[in-house]
Amino acid sequence: MSEADRTSPLAGREVLIEFIEIGTSVRVAAVDAATGEEVVIQAARTTPRGEMERVALAKLARKLGLAGNEKRPGTGPGRGIKV
Repeated sequence: MSEADRTSPLAGREVLIEFIEIGTSVRVAAVDAATGEEVVIQAARTTPRGEMERVALAKLARKLGLAGNEKRPGTGPGRGIKV
């Protein structure tokens, strides 16, 4: 286990990760085994697998409320986060 894994908000939790190639994209699903909560991201096939996993796990931690209390950027009306 790497240092990043030990300091992750999901450390100690069982998370299932699924990679499905769809054309030139990859669909990545991360599921928390304890709660059944699922998040999905899509990335280009050329994106490194570790990067796709990192983003999916960060999204899952945020959904579960484990990512801390940082304020979301772009908190104006509407859905999503402006980047």
